[in-house]
Amino acid sequence: MRFYDLSKEERNQLVNNINNAITNDLVSGKTENIIKYFSDEDTYIRKTGYLAIGKIFYAKPKLQNHMLLTLKVLLELPIEKVRQTVVNAAGEIGKFHFDKVQHFFDTGLFDKHHSVRNAVIGSVKKWANATLFLF
Repeated sequence: MRFYDLSKEERNQLVNNINNAITNDLVSGKTENIIKYFSDEDTYIRKTGYLAIGKIFYAKPKLQNHMLLTLKVLLELPIEKVRQTVVNAAGEIGKFHFDKVQHFFDTGLFDKHHSVRNAVIGSVKKWANATLFLF
């Protein structure tokens, strides 16, 4: 069932489940759930996955280095949806820590698949829009 086919309550529960599953993967050194959500056909499931990465990055500083290494490994997978979602996840981190994720954009900008390249551009646009609100 697609994300927006669910009721608001069911969507909230799904978001919590995805956040917990991704956190558990990172804590246990696994990638099973991360890959599952990052490769989902539903854009909003993938979005929930990369937003979870951003939340976890800031909420659990002890996982940051492991998270960045995990994302680096995932960026090399042959699944374009995973690579695209990795770049979007790096975009969430890059809002305040660009230096830690710059290499994801350097790599993604030259990816063979257009959706990964577009994720780089989309992240930059989000940063630009967020910056406008600071002034």
